[in-house]
Amino acid sequence: MQDEHSHHEHHGNHGAGNESSRQNTAHAGHDHAVMGSDTPAHHKQHDSTTGHDEHAGHHTEGFLMRFWICLAVTVPVLLLSHMIQQWLGFTITFNGDKYVLLVLSSFIFFYGGWPFLVGMIRELKWKNPGMMTLVAVAITTAYLYSVAVVFGLRGMDFFWELATLIDIMLLGHWLEMKSQMAASRALESLVALLPADVHVDRNGQVTDIPLQDLQNKDVILIKPGEKVPADGVILEGSSDVNESMLTGESLPVKKGKDARVIGGAVNGDGALRVQVTGTGKDSYLNKVINMVQSAQGTKSNTQNLANKVAKWLTIISISVGIVTFIVWLTAGHELSFALERMVTVMVTSCPHALGVAIPLVVAISTTMSAVHGLLIRNRTAFENARKLTTIIFDKTGTLTKGSHEVQRVISLNLQFTEDELLQYAAAIQQNSEHHIAHGVIKKLKDKNLTLWSSSDFRYMQGIGVTGTVNGKTVVAAGPNYFRQHNMPLPAIPEDIDQSTDTVNFILIGDAPAGIITFADAIRETAAEAIADLKAMGIKSFLLTGDNEKVAAAVAKKLNMDGYLANVLPHEKQQKVKEFQDKGEVVAMTGDGVNDAPALAMADVGIAVGSGTDVAAETADIILVNSDPKDVVQMISFGKATYRKMIQNLAWAVGYNVIAIPLAAGVLYPNFMLSPAMGAVLMSLSTIIVAINAKLLKVK
Repeated sequence: MQDEHSHHEHHGNHGAGNESSRQNTAHAGHDHAVMGSDTPAHHKQHDSTTGHDEHAGHHTEGFLMRFWICLAVTVPVLLLSHMIQQWLGFTITFNGDKYVLLVLSSFIFFYGGWPFLVGMIRELKWKNPGMMTLVAVAITTAYLYSVAVVFGLRGMDFFWELATLIDIMLLGHWLEMKSQMAASRALESLVALLPADVHVDRNGQVTDIPLQDLQNKDVILIKPGEKVPADGVILEGSSDVNESMLTGESLPVKKGKDARVIGGAVNGDGALRVQVTGTGKDSYLNKVINMVQSAQGTKSNTQNLANKVAKWLTIISISVGIVTFIVWLTAGHELSFALERMVTVMVTSCPHALGVAIPLVVAISTTMSAVHGLLIRNRTAFENARKLTTIIFDKTGTLTKGSHEVQRVISLNLQFTEDELLQYAAAIQQNSEHHIAHGVIKKLKDKNLTLWSSSDFRYMQGIGVTGTVNGKTVVAAGPNYFRQHNMPLPAIPEDIDQSTDTVNFILIGDAPAGIITFADAIRETAAEAIADLKAMGIKSFLLTGDNEKVAAAVAKKLNMDGYLANVLPHEKQQKVKEFQDKGEVVAMTGDGVNDAPALAMADVGIAVGSGTDVAAETADIILVNSDPKDVVQMISFGKATYRKMIQNLAWAVGYNVIAIPLAAGVLYPNFMLSPAMGAVLMSLSTIIVAINAKLLKVK
C-alpha cells in the first residue's frame, strides 16, 4: 500500500489523467475537420459529451446544407459556361449572361467557400498553414482570375470548375466529418447506458424522479431487466448483473447484499434495493467517458508526426503550385492554362486524408478499448506497447486473485486463544486497505466475533501495521519486521506450506503471540497469458513482497522467466529501472494503488483495477477486469492500432506522391487532371482512409 503523498503527487503529474487535459476532449478530431490542422488545446474546451456531439453535429449538418444549396446554384452555372456548352453542343446566350454567371459563382465562392476562407485565416493566425489554407488559396486564385476575365482579361473563366470544386470539397468534408462522428457514436452509446427515470424510496414511498435529480445516499429500487442508474451498494436482494458494456466482462456477475453495482449495468432477474454512492461526475461511467475523451484529445507521437507531414505537405503544395504556374507560363502557354494547373495541384494535394488518418484511428481505438474494459489514459504509452520486451507482474491481485483468505490461526502464547488473536489482529487491521486486512475482517465476521476498537494506528510500508488495542501495543507484520528489528523469526510449524501460504505474525506487547496464514489463489487465465507473451517473444517476471519460496513456486507454476522476491513497495520503482538500464522496454502491471511509483517509472504502466476503483489509478492503461489475458490483448490491440495508423499515413502520403505530378501536368498532352477530378481523387483518398480506420478490430 503506497503512501498518500506519492499517490497524489503522481496523479497530479500524470499526462492524460489530470483534470486539465480532460478538458481537451474528443472532439479535437471534428475541429480538425472544420478548422484545419493542429489547433491549440484551449480552443477546444467542451466539458460534456453531449456538448461535444451537438457541436460536431451542428458543423456536419452545416456542411451538408451548404453542399445542397451550392449544388442547386451550380446547375445554372454549368448551363451558362461556354466550355460546357461547347462540350455538350448547345448554346444559351443573352445580354449580360457573363454577369449573371459572375453573380451566381460569387455566391458559391462566398457561401460555399466560407468555411475554407475562415479556416485559412485561423490557420495563418496560428502560424500553422494546413488544408484550409490550400483550399482557400486554390479557390481564391480561380475566382479572382475568372472575375478579371469577365472584366476584360483575355482567357477562359474558371467559374464552372470553381463551382464543382467547392461542391466536391463540401461533400468531401461532410463525409469526413460524418465518419469522425461515427467514431464518437460509441461514446454516445456509453452515455445512453443510463435510464432517464429512477425509482427512489423516500420515507417508505417509492416515486419516480428524473435521473439528474438523484443524489448520493438516496435509496433506489432497481427492477428486473432495468438499467442501474448510478453507482451504489446493494442493501437488499440479489441478482445477476450484466456489466459487459462497462467492463468487458462477458458473463453476468452474481451480486448480493453489500456488493457494489455500477451505473449503466443491466440488472438480471432479481429486484435490488441500492444505496447510491456515485452519481453524475462521480460515477464510474462518467470517469470512463472523461478518460476516453481525454485520450482521444491527447496526441501521441504518431499523430504529431502526421501533423508535421501535413504541414510540410501544405508548404510543398503551395511551392509546387507556384513553380507549376511559372513553368507553364514561361513555356508559352496561356495564363488560364498555367493557372488551371496551379489550382489543380493545390486542390489535389490537399492533405485531408492525412488530417483524418490518425485522429480517426485514435477515436475508434480508444472508444472500442473502453467498451472492452481497456481504458487508455496515455496514447503514446499505448502505441509503445508494441515495442515491449519485458513485463513485470506484481503478484497479488494481478496474477493471483488477491483475496487472501485466512487459512489458519495458530497461538504461540498460551495467554491468548485463537479467537482472541483474530480479534487483536482485526482491531488494528480495520484501518488498513490491504488484502490481508480484508481477509482478517472477513474471517472475524464469519465467526461472529466482536470487532474491538483500536487507536494509534500506523502503517509500516512493506512491513505491516501497528496500533494499540486494550492498552497493549499490537503489531501484525510479515518476516520483514523481524529483519528490520534484528529479532529472531519465530518458528513456523512445518505443516504450513510457505510456497503457497502467506504468513502474518501477531506481536502483542512486543512479544510474538501467534501466526495467521493466508492463501491466495492463482487466476485461471494467468498461465495462458504468460504462454501467449512467450509466443510474442516478451519476457515475464514476477515481483512480490513475499518470500523467495512463494515467489519461486508461483513463477515456476506459471512458467515465467524469473521472479523478484521480498521487494518493498518503494523498491519496486528501482527494480523497473534496473531492467530499463539493461535496455529492456518494460511494462509494469500492478494493482495501481501501492505500485504508483513503479507504474510511473515503467515505459508502459498497466493498472489492473477491479471496476469501480478505476479513477484512483495512476497508470497509462487500466484493465478493468483484472484478467492477465487482457495484458496480451492490450498488446495485440496496440499493435493493430499502430498498423492502421501507419497504413493510413502511407496511403495519404503515397497518394500525394502520385497525384501532385499528375496535377502539375507531367503527362501533358496525353493526360490532364482537371481541378474537379483532382478534388474527387482527394475526397476519395480521405474516404479510403476513413474506411480503413473503421476496419480496426479488437479481439
